[in-house]
Amino acid sequence: MADAEYTPPKVWTWNKENGGPFASINRPTAGAQTERELPVGEHPFQLYSLGTPNGQKVTILFEELLAAGHSGAEYDAWLINIRDGDQFGSGFVAINPNSKIPALLDRSGPEPIRVFESGAILLHLAEKFGAFIPTDPRGRAECLSWLMWQMGSAPLIGGGFGHFYAYAPIKIEYAIDRYSMETKRLFSVADNRLAESRFLAGDDYTIADMAVYAWFGLLYRGLAYNDAGEFLSMHEYTNVGRWVEEIGARPAVKRGQKVNVATGLRERHSAADFDSLETA
Repeated sequence: MADAEYTPPKVWTWNKENGGPFASINRPTAGAQTERELPVGEHPFQLYSLGTPNGQKVTILFEELLAAGHSGAEYDAWLINIRDGDQFGSGFVAINPNSKIPALLDRSGPEPIRVFESGAILLHLAEKFGAFIPTDPRGRAECLSWLMWQMGSAPLIGGGFGHFYAYAPIKIEYAIDRYSMETKRLFSVADNRLAESRFLAGDDYTIADMAVYAWFGLLYRGLAYNDAGEFLSMHEYTNVGRWVEEIGARPAVKRGQKVNVATGLRERHSAADFDSLETA
């Protein structure tokens, strides 16, 4: 617990950085902080993102679309380094006023279309190409339900558990317990569903699986938040484990998880750039 109990003031004001690795860029206000244009490549889709779980959702879908033969899904992926505050540049804010990755500019039609929020991007692309989303009403509803479940769950795992377990400048027992409990409950929800179904929406692999896998796959394998897999006893969720292994073995998923993963990679990529990075 904290050394001293905190008594909130009557009116909260932001007057200091709150500590942690993102303290220098966190602000209680929105909008551009710098004037910075975004680069634009030659492909129909311009993706501005980073290889975090939210960013991987979209690159996994792009790679799956290309693997399925949708040549119109060629994209340029541009690195947005959130630690450096790239998301507050004027060009990025024009596409996503919320200053969060990923952000997409669809230039495949007569007028560019901006799409922000990872779930909205997945839905936009799935509907545009008629792929990875069921067409029957029942299947579509199930797919969208699990997609929205993931969108609602991610802040509890990332901003909740991940922040207080790995990034907060002090360890707060109550906060870690609270979000550990919620994270494990969410894994239990998925584990129960995957006990009765091959994929989340049924027999077919959909954008719901891509969205959830980007978060659950990393946690299950212990690759997120200082090996939190052991802390959360991920081995208990055997059905999630079976699902993680099946999805993680897909070549398009492997490629999608390598796009914009670090500043050491080139800042601009096409899908073919990553073929040589394929691992066993």
